[in-house]
Amino acid sequence: MTRLSLGSLAETILARRGTGRFVVAIAGSPGSGKSTTAEMLVDRLNAASPGIADILPMDGFHYDDLVLEARGDRPRKGAPHTFDVDGLAVMLDRLRADDGRSVAVPVFDRAIEIARAGARIIAPGARIIIVEGNYLLLDHPDWAALRTRFDQTVMLDVPEPVLRRRLTERWLGFGLTGPALADKLEGNDLPNMRLVLERSVPADIVVANDEA
Repeated sequence: MTRLSLGSLAETILARRGTGRFVVAIAGSPGSGKSTTAEMLVDRLNAASPGIADILPMDGFHYDDLVLEARGDRPRKGAPHTFDVDGLAVMLDRLRADDGRSVAVPVFDRAIEIARAGARIIAPGARIIIVEGNYLLLDHPDWAALRTRFDQTVMLDVPEPVLRRRLTERWLGFGLTGPALADKLEGNDLPNMRLVLERSVPADIVVANDEA
């Protein structure tokens, strides 16, 4: 396991990639800054070689609320079993096939709390695919099969007190306080956080992301 800065990570990815598609998984707990880190990484990669990198977000594979309601899983939305992990695996296979065609991927719209199909187009020229999500390295049979589809894995290292603060601030920003806030944190976010921290397999690279 190697510890790198974001800048060094970009340099390592550029140095390691071959001629085919190079798929990098960025995992981390809720509140670890995966989406922001992935976007910053892609910006750095594209600054070095325009159009070389794009993002596949795991959150695009959330089951719809109608499915979660029918299964009684709506309160646990965001837990591992509320994602279509097999659908994510198929999408990774499509991207790795590298057949010269554009690939439409789903993106989770936080404004409406729903994944929108075909919301991002990954062009054939994108040679580096950054996949970001909580459970990409989860030590569980349903998720383990994903790891064979990654060429490099990264874990964001953020101390638990920082994660708690960020998650609390996130829900305060949505106007939640009192029992509603406690329910969101204790009933879902913090259990998911502990699961990622305690049950993820080691990554190839660790990047600290504990700054404000």
